[in-house]
Amino acid sequence: MVDFIVVIPARYASTRLPGKPLRLIGGQPMIQRVHACAEASGAREVIVATDDQRVRAACVKFDAQALMTATTHGSGSERIAEVVETRGIPAATVIVNLQGDEPLMPPALIGQVAAALAGRPAHAAATACTPIESGEELFDANVVKVVRDHDGDALYFSRAPLPWHREAFTQGQPCLPASAVYRRHIGLYAYRAGSLQHYVRAPVCAIEELERLEQLRILFHGGRIHVADACATPGPGVDTEADLERACAAFAAREAPLPGA
Repeated sequence: MVDFIVVIPARYASTRLPGKPLRLIGGQPMIQRVHACAEASGAREVIVATDDQRVRAACVKFDAQALMTATTHGSGSERIAEVVETRGIPAATVIVNLQGDEPLMPPALIGQVAAALAGRPAHAAATACTPIESGEELFDANVVKVVRDHDGDALYFSRAPLPWHREAFTQGQPCLPASAVYRRHIGLYAYRAGSLQHYVRAPVCAIEELERLEQLRILFHGGRIHVADACATPGPGVDTEADLERACAAFAAREAPLPGA
């Protein structure tokens, strides 16, 4: 049995969806839905790391552990690093970073990335990916692509359609080459507490700034990230009102009574 902690960074202010953690999905705040995913994953402990008392108060209502963190953090990883320092979490502890806007994250996938890291003591982090299924998805800059080596470790993450298929892409039209496997990165990470502290203190690198992908800092500074084939495909994250409507519809369908029940 893998021993791990889930920390859920939950920032209240969101440009595209203000008050995001407290927006309701099927009558429950989104942060409660995300917390339920973490609770079902087999984690030893689940902690919500927030920068707003309103989120903390909501967590208290459904008996969740919530810690206040600084409002100045630039990423969820930095927010989790503050939790590690405040709580004095041992360096070898496996911590899963479950974003607070992922109410449809399969609990089994959370446990999978924790186990992937626990079994690889030389790695800085572990994450997951799924196959890309269309040319539109491949060429969508909001879909992060990952290229792996023969051991399943990340070579590079990009918003561009990588690897570049020289023959298939010469026409400039989005397509999915039949002879190549392209993978979409899932933004779910497992870190060791000590590696996370090292990573957030490391200098920001140029490729991270260009791509706006913080995991590239780990690769740039020589860390290894294992990328497992996801055991389950997560539903979409929630960034906009349209995303929220889709999440609400997904939960409504999941919780609807069976015919004849």
